[in-house]
Amino acid sequence: MLDERKRLLRLALQDPDEGVCSAAAEALEQLESVLGLEQVAEALKSENRGPRVRAVFALERLTSPKAFPLLLSALKDPDADVRAAAVQVLGKKGHPKSLGGLVQRLKDPHPAVQVHAVEALGNFRDGRLIPYLSALFREGNEELVVSAVRSLGKMGLSEAEADLLPLLQDRRSAVRRETAQALGRLDA
Repeated sequence: MLDERKRLLRLALQDPDEGVCSAAAEALEQLESVLGLEQVAEALKSENRGPRVRAVFALERLTSPKAFPLLLSALKDPDADVRAAAVQVLGKKGHPKSLGGLVQRLKDPHPAVQVHAVEALGNFRDGRLIPYLSALFREGNEELVVSAVRSLGKMGLSEAEADLLPLLQDRRSAVRRETAQALGRLDA
C-alpha cells in the first residue's frame, strides 16, 4: 500500500495545478525517511521545465543534506526558471557553502535570476558580499539596483554605508527610497 501511495505522490509532483504539487511535495516530505530523494532527483532530470521547477521547490521542504548538491546542480540548469527557483531555495536555506554559486548567478544572462540572486544574498550577513552587491549600483536595471540596496539593508552591516550614501542622490526615486530605508537598518 505504501508503494502505491509513493507512486501516486510522485505523479502528483507533475500536476499542472501548483497547489496539488505543493501538497504532494509536503506529503513526500513527511515520507522522506521512507522515500529518500530519488523521486525528486528523477524529476530534476525531466526534459520539461515544470517538473524540474517543482522538484527544486520540493527540495526546499526537505532537510536531508543530500538535497544540497541537487540544488547546487540546479543553479547550472539551462532553463532560467529552474535556476531562479534554485537561487530562491538556496537563499531561504542560507547554507554558507551556497555563497559561491549564488554570487555566480549575479552574472546570469537572465535578469530575473540576477534579481533573485541579489535577494538571496541578502539572507547572509557576510561582509564579503558588500563589494558584489555594491557593484550592481552601476547597472541600468532599476529593479536590480533596488534589490541590491534592499539586500545590503537586510544584512545590516555598517561597512555598506559608504557605498549606500551616494545613492541618496540617485535620479531614481525608488532607489533613493530604498537607500534611505537600508541606511536605517545598518548597525550603528
